[in-house]
Amino acid sequence: MMICRFFPKGTLSLLSACLLTGPVALAAFSPAALAETAVVGAPEDSAVAPVAALYDALKTAEKTGKTAQQRATIIAPAVDHAFDLEAILRRSVGVRYNNLSPSDRTRLLGAFRQYTIAHYAASFKPQAQAAFTISPQTRPNPTGGVIVDTTIGGTDGGDSVPIDYIMTNGASGWRITDVLLNAHISQVAAQRSDFGGALSQGGANGLADHLDDKTAHFLHD
Repeated sequence: MMICRFFPKGTLSLLSACLLTGPVALAAFSPAALAETAVVGAPEDSAVAPVAALYDALKTAEKTGKTAQQRATIIAPAVDHAFDLEAILRRSVGVRYNNLSPSDRTRLLGAFRQYTIAHYAASFKPQAQAAFTISPQTRPNPTGGVIVDTTIGGTDGGDSVPIDYIMTNGASGWRITDVLLNAHISQVAAQRSDFGGALSQGGANGLADHLDDKTAHFLHD
């Protein structure tokens, strides 16, 4: 197993809060910041590697980023490497994505990227220590790709929460294309619910403005 350390506080899990934006996800766990990461038995080109690299960046950001903006700068390259943000955005928007103009898609993707990074950056503050584990062994995803299993739990032996990553292998290697909270609550499904209202009211620009507003809030220390 891979063993990490993180710091919990509040009502949202860092790992779920950074991507699970819908009302279902917002009821769950506490924000976290990783302080230590180690990988055992996972080759660098495996589906586990992008998740491990993301955690390393989060650890560095938590230790050295004094402001949310500084942490965002540290985290950004790891988010770009670990996530297929366009695939996640496409599925989160749904069939309406196919009707968007190239310029609308470009603006939406940029806003979604900044939002994802900022949400991670805003969640990192030193707090009480807890344990985070990632299995180096993946399992098949029924609809394609593989799943990287992880859990979050306290060092006091409290209950562990499963947070699993669906990984898809493409031209850029293994990338995260969905996150499952409690092994079944999909990031994509939660975001589709959250994004639907903004799309219906203001179209692509309305959703981009909605994400930009959230980003500004997250980066405001």
